[in-house]
Amino acid sequence: MPWRVDERGRSGKRSGPPWARLASVRSGTVEDVSAPLVTLATCADLPDLDPDEAGLPDALRERGLEPRIAVWNDPSVDWNAAGVVVVRSVRDYAVNREAFLAWARSVPRLLNQAGLMSWNSDKHYLAELARRGLSTIPTTWLEPDHKYSKHQVHTRFPAFGDFVVKPAVSSGGRGTGRYTATDPASRGAAIRHAMHELSRGRSVMVQRYLEEIDRSGEISLIYLNGLPAYRVEKEAMLHPRFRSEDELHEEVVRSADANENEWRWGEEIRKAVHSFTIDTHGRDELALFNRVDIVRGGPADQHEFYVMEISLIDGSLYLSSDPGHLAKFADAIAMRVGW
Repeated sequence: MPWRVDERGRSGKRSGPPWARLASVRSGTVEDVSAPLVTLATCADLPDLDPDEAGLPDALRERGLEPRIAVWNDPSVDWNAAGVVVVRSVRDYAVNREAFLAWARSVPRLLNQAGLMSWNSDKHYLAELARRGLSTIPTTWLEPDHKYSKHQVHTRFPAFGDFVVKPAVSSGGRGTGRYTATDPASRGAAIRHAMHELSRGRSVMVQRYLEEIDRSGEISLIYLNGLPAYRVEKEAMLHPRFRSEDELHEEVVRSADANENEWRWGEEIRKAVHSFTIDTHGRDELALFNRVDIVRGGPADQHEFYVMEISLIDGSLYLSSDPGHLAKFADAIAMRVGW
């Protein structure tokens, strides 16, 4: 499937079939399109974007932009003629990581930038954040080149409590499982899970499950163009003996402004990512969007919060959970188009 475009003009009236206006774009030139072009990159499984983002093309059109939708690995698309490309529903990037990153490096005007996405596409970035002083969930990393035996994997699991096993490269929570350390059947399932991932050349993360997630849920702080935009709370998704082969569907509990402490925590994380970017690339890279997932520390924890994850690629921005979220994201895109 090549480019997709809504068949209505900005007035809401039909302006002719989309291919009549798109033929010149696919050949490398842009004709009959006066508005700045924005292409929303998606995957073949979601050719019309994720349902959460269904309202984004209209919101961009209302801001004087010309939205298109294209599958990132569709060979018929000329990305040099795509205008500003915004990465969104690329749910398969982890399956084709190297091809995806090669594509990202080839796109002239891409948001988020290829360097940021390369760093964010492998969860070893959490170890880098920990080295920069952030409180991340303690993680044991199992690397495939170590050729672990089942016994060796077993000895690297916690001795008590619940824990999580997941691949270091994944999207949408795929391949994530929660297990109970003292339950033989659960521990055995965790060993099989880890060995399955390792046998396929994938790095594996083993993390203690924080019980505060069950009590308080997770918090997602959304930054747009480097500025705090909004926040959502989510219920716990991983229940005991849970393992996901497909994408996890997060349930938004409540959308509201973050309190002072939460934004302070998010700002510490944003600064750490900022410093890493400068150290690595020699310059700053301003992300169009950045979702920071955190969980509060429990009563007995020495940390106020823990970093769960940072999403700079395809993480949901919860655009449909509040009308203001969609408007803020569309405004952020419109701002970057003008730069």
